[in-house]
Amino acid sequence: MSVPDDAGRVLLPLARGAIAERLGLRAPDVERADWLDEPGASFVTLTIGDRLRGCIGTILAHRPLGDDVVANARHAAFDDSRFAPLRADEFGAVTLEVSVLTAPDPVRFTSRDDLLARLRPGTDGLIVRAVGRRATFLPQVWEKLPDPGRFVEQLLRKAGLPESWWEPDELVVERYGVRAWSEPDGYESKGRG
Repeated sequence: MSVPDDAGRVLLPLARGAIAERLGLRAPDVERADWLDEPGASFVTLTIGDRLRGCIGTILAHRPLGDDVVANARHAAFDDSRFAPLRADEFGAVTLEVSVLTAPDPVRFTSRDDLLARLRPGTDGLIVRAVGRRATFLPQVWEKLPDPGRFVEQLLRKAGLPESWWEPDELVVERYGVRAWSEPDGYESKGRG
């Protein structure tokens, strides 16, 4: 899917409006764009200050991008199990980021060291799947976990596996890139991957 570099001017008000409507607040006007009707996968991240307040998304495109952003914005605000639902009095303090994902590609590796050498810190979003569990980190997580070994350990932990878990025959790793836009002034794309 191809979105313009300035897609944030549409995606950010769309996400904010979806949350505002659920809170019974006035939603911002949203510009309509044809590319919102194309299938797309997105994540919506909410922060207050430098604290995460919610993050929900989809890995694979299975509905129009506009619908995906609306659904993920509402889920991030009200259904992220790590947080209480967003309150109306928090709405003005929340900063939104919308990430549009590329399709995942498998990462082929022969050992843990080989996998770590193949990772591109700051660029790769990563998915791990093993023994019926799955987890992902957006490329933005590299900012807090810049070491590839620690990044993978924390991703395994997020999947409910021990940080030291390593069964290469059962582990599937995929990578994806994102283009991200964030408030308050983030209408230019921050491409990763």
